[in-house]
Amino acid sequence: MGMNRRKFFKTSAVGISAPSILLSSQGKINMNNPIVLSTWEHGIPANDDAWKILNNGGSAVDAVEAGAKVPEADPEASSVGFGGLPDEQGKVTLDACIMDHTGNCGSVAFIQNIKHPISVARKVMEDTKHVMLAGEGAKQFAVSKGFEEMDLLTDGSRKKWKAWKKKQFKQTPHDTHDTISLLAQDSKGDLSGACTTSGWAYKLHGRVGDSPIIGAGLFVDNEIGCAAATGLGEEIIKTTGSFLVVELMRQGYEPIKACEEALKRIIKNHNGNPDFQVAYIALRKDGEIGSACIKSIFEYALARDGINKLYKIKGMI
Repeated sequence: MGMNRRKFFKTSAVGISAPSILLSSQGKINMNNPIVLSTWEHGIPANDDAWKILNNGGSAVDAVEAGAKVPEADPEASSVGFGGLPDEQGKVTLDACIMDHTGNCGSVAFIQNIKHPISVARKVMEDTKHVMLAGEGAKQFAVSKGFEEMDLLTDGSRKKWKAWKKKQFKQTPHDTHDTISLLAQDSKGDLSGACTTSGWAYKLHGRVGDSPIIGAGLFVDNEIGCAAATGLGEEIIKTTGSFLVVELMRQGYEPIKACEEALKRIIKNHNGNPDFQVAYIALRKDGEIGSACIKSIFEYALARDGINKLYKIKGMI
């Protein structure tokens, strides 16, 4: 019997009953109390749309898709979707992934001229036997599903790109990675997550970051919890960051400690002083949340009990 590829990423602990661990040591699983957790300030409007779905009894996967579409459509969100800063050739290339409570997942990488890559990723998840489509093939698939092609480079982003090009920068600031990642739990207690970005500004044409990679930018295990990342994608990929955070929670780490431990591994790889930002958000099955970042300030948005608020945390170094 062949393994469904979309199920491949769902993990289980051999000889351990994860739900019993959660119930015995962490209290009852969160029920009838929806939660949305997302990255950065643009997580506030994203949470608003996600919350509307959850508050009406909708599913977590519907909520995270709806939330991700908000910054994707916002021309002022220069790190996501329409209006995102382009690559070195002046082309806006997008990455996105989505994962639901069953372990199903879908993603698109290096897709161009499609406004809502998160919705294309969901179509990959639900309408194909694949997990990821990339580049021109991803765009062709999107068009076949009724998505319209459009120019995603706004006048503002074009102006910034031309200024960058004129100065002939060889590198770009590491802190231009304000990926929108969302995690949600619905009234049934089920978890889902989404991640979407235009990636590293002025990157090499063809570069793909962590955001469309299941286990790096996002991971969901409905028995344990879910996690998502933002920041320098190359370092997140190298440490399989979001999967690591979830596995640490499986081992008994509190969500915040799991995020911190995952970051410690990155910090160690850079002799204790990395010159870039990485941050994680985590949502455990029982409703406990956590977040941590390497340096400076990171902001996450949390919506629960009808309150949607932005929180700031300080870096570990």
